[in-house]
Amino acid sequence: MSRGIRYTNEFKQEAVNQVVLHGYSVLGVSKSLPLHLLFGTHNRVS
Repeated sequence: MSRGIRYTNEFKQEAVNQVVLHGYSVLGVSKSLPLHLLFGTHNRVS
């Protein structure tokens, strides 16, 4: 069974830095990085 995507600590820290230090929105960061899989903000087929 697959456990999904594993992100490195550096990758996670950079995502947090973009939100906290640079003031970007979580949604904006998730769209600019492949975090849409982590945050579940990708488009879903209904």
